[in-house]
Amino acid sequence: MRLLTICALACVVSATPALAQQHQDADNTGRNVRDRGESVTPSDQSNAAADVETTAKIRKAIVSDDNLSTNAHNVKIVTRDGAVTLRGPVKSAAEKDAIAAKAQQVAGVKRVDNQLEIERQ
Repeated sequence: MRLLTICALACVVSATPALAQQHQDADNTGRNVRDRGESVTPSDQSNAAADVETTAKIRKAIVSDDNLSTNAHNVKIVTRDGAVTLRGPVKSAAEKDAIAAKAQQVAGVKRVDNQLEIERQ
């Protein structure tokens, strides 16, 4: 019985580092440092009714597409004076292009600055 208990404890202890790695919080420190300064962030979103409506329409078009990943559904969309900036990680180049196309199709969009990043796999 004692040997069985020791073996069970050894298994738990050896598995703990692997479990800890699987459940680590995301570390976006590098990305946050990079985004300080000139980068467009959600706080740059215009409060003009037309810009808020444009952002909402783009978000709705993205979220309603079940072919897009969860990350794609959560990209940052910032609209100022009809210019849309897209930021955040997506799974593939196809997702990046699909999101940009959805943004461009919304009435009132003057241009799209596609800064979406394809995740490394």
